Amino acid sequence: MTTRAITNTTAITMDPARRVIENATILMEADRITAVGPASEISVPIEAERIAGEDMITLPGLIDSHAHAGHGLTRNLGGGDGDAWFQACEDIYTRGSTPGFWQAEARLSGLERLKAGITTCTMLLGGGADHYRTDTTEAGDLHCAATREIGIRTMLAVGLNRRPFPKRYTSLDLARDITLSFEDQMAVCGELAQKHNDLLESRTGICLIMPVYSPAESAQDPDEIRRMCDAAMALREKHGLRFTQDGHRDGSIALAESFGILGPWAYLSHSVDLTAEDMEAAKRSGASIVHNPSAIMSVLGRCPAPELREMGVNVALGSDAAAPDRGYDMFRHMAQCLHYHRRHFRDPEVMMPLDVLEMCTIDAAKAIGLEGELGSLEVGKKA
Repeated sequence: MTTRAITNTTAITMDPARRVIENATILMEADRITAVGPASEISVPIEAERIAGEDMITLPGLIDSHAHAGHGLTRNLGGGDGDAWFQACEDIYTRGSTPGFWQAEARLSGLERLKAGITTCTMLLGGGADHYRTDTTEAGDLHCAATREIGIRTMLAVGLNRRPFPKRYTSLDLARDITLSFEDQMAVCGELAQKHNDLLESRTGICLIMPVYSPAESAQDPDEIRRMCDAAMALREKHGLRFTQDGHRDGSIALAESFGILGPWAYLSHSVDLTAEDMEAAKRSGASIVHNPSAIMSVLGRCPAPELREMGVNVALGSDAAAPDRGYDMFRHMAQCLHYHRRHFRDPEVMMPLDVLEMCTIDAAKAIGLEGELGSLEVGKKA
């Protein structure tokens, strides 16, 4: 078993006391932390591999709670035209992509995440306006393989397109058209869960996703939407999966609670222009909120992240991936979060640096149910 020691570093632990330890030593056995503290209190075994930490800060690996597979190769498409951007995502992700596209994008985004210090990330297998590459397991298999190749962790969100069904896809070899049903996507999601849902040991987990429905949309066919929600929750429970959604706003969280798809295993992205009922539903259900301050959704509306945190709702931070106009630098997104809310309240003391660091470390770990394993430098946690 390999013993490693980071010595003479400044450790920002994010532990319950939020200790910052100068001249710290961190010991690791294999992939677990065995000691964190002042160098004067920790004896480094003679056989340990030493990593010099002078003039450096040691942080927990950062966690990006919302991003999209595919976006690493669709940067700058749309030119600020939202409709053109969504159409490009649909055309590429469902009818214009090959196995090589998904493999290359996973490797590119994985390396960019690693460079940014992101060791764990939730990646939706597609996106735009709910276009997920779940006609077969191949795109998901390739993404998971790239994750393991690089050595980071990915919670891969796979799931269900927006109604109505069936959907028209083109096969990944671009040889034939495919008609895809809700049941087809459900079956593929189940296969991916069986193959890849072991985030801590195999570095890949599977999370289920389905579209956000607004109150106006749900009024068109509430029985059909409820049927799909019930089926998704049955699959989630069968495999013990987390559940996420992309694009909540203005009444949709309260509606999701009424459909029975909220719980402490859920984390809800964007969440802008929330009603009081939305915020209470998040608190009541134990669901986490993912705030993406650099995303277009945060231009179109505001996520009340400080108010939610004040209520006791867990709030994590996301990049919303690398397209159309962003990247994976979580320090950029932390700074954006600070300025975004300070400008709103016209108060430079709203959202302090510790708050945003919590949102992409320990609070982000809580959103994926792994606050006992990730998100802070503590004895027993993953190194």
